[in-house]
Amino acid sequence: MEIVYTSLRRRSTADPAPPGETSEVVGILWAHARPEERLQHLTARSEADRVDLLVYLLGPRPDADTADQPPLAVAHDLLARSHRASPVLHRRYLPPTPAPSGC
Repeated sequence: MEIVYTSLRRRSTADPAPPGETSEVVGILWAHARPEERLQHLTARSEADRVDLLVYLLGPRPDADTADQPPLAVAHDLLARSHRASPVLHRRYLPPTPAPSGC
């Protein structure tokens, strides 16, 4: 299993985090996950300026093509896709920064 730490930064820190924020973020990410990403589990923790996430991904399938994306790229794609598709994430958080090349 691969574990990726990532965050979504709030657009504004003036407003307090809404109740249930972490559950809402986790639910949105699950709604946009794709089977090929092999998402196993998500945890979230609310901080003053961001939501911290741990993204747990199953390792590559033994029969999978060796060109599978690295875990950091998979997590970034999930966050970016969810941010684009979800009005809640788009309104509340800044877009995720691009994953470093070569990851």
